[in-house]
Amino acid sequence: MTRFIFSLLITLMTLTTYAQKDVTKFLGIPVDGTKAEMIQKLKAKGFKSSYINAPDILEGQFNGNNVTIHIATNGNKVWRVMVADKISFDATDIKIKFNTLCKQFENNHKYMSMLSDKPYIPEDEDIQYQTTINKKRYSAGYYQKPEAMINPSLFSPELDNIFHKKYTKEQLANPSDEIQADCEKIKIDYLYNILSNKIVWFMISEDGYNKYSIYMYYDNLYNQANGEDL
Repeated sequence: MTRFIFSLLITLMTLTTYAQKDVTKFLGIPVDGTKAEMIQKLKAKGFKSSYINAPDILEGQFNGNNVTIHIATNGNKVWRVMVADKISFDATDIKIKFNTLCKQFENNHKYMSMLSDKPYIPEDEDIQYQTTINKKRYSAGYYQKPEAMINPSLFSPELDNIFHKKYTKEQLANPSDEIQADCEKIKIDYLYNILSNKIVWFMISEDGYNKYSIYMYYDNLYNQANGEDL
């Protein structure tokens, strides 16, 4: 039993080590590193400082809209990039904008929905009533697929390294049913570990006076606070 637990811990540590190479990306930029590094990379993409007194808030164009960019850190490591509409919309327009975003994510091969049900807002839904009276929150979330799911050629080398840390070449060349089953489980755990830490989601924010905007979040949950400072 002790040997099994030790082997399991080694496997999990190995999975985490390899998975952390593959983090959430925003405009192709890893949501990682320091805030200063992220700001520099975003400025290279054409974003500019939004305010004289707040140089870490950026603005520019994203997905055809004027937006502001906000960066959240934990221990000086970037874990979130938030994209907020710079202008507000009425209830009808924000409903169209929200549903269009859902469709764009569903049609993008780099993403998969976090839910089995589609989060579209019905055409006859009264957003103003639902948000004001029922305090309903409209949001949708997607996993940013691991690079290995998009480009299978990246899959084998990393998994081979993981397998060889647990089994010998001879065992892998002629695997038993037990080893084959374990390797399949490692593959699934490998992908799920990455998938569950690469989250992109968005929500409707009520800005007041019956005006709304979209807030979009690109989260690298590897860098999120997990109670380590408690």
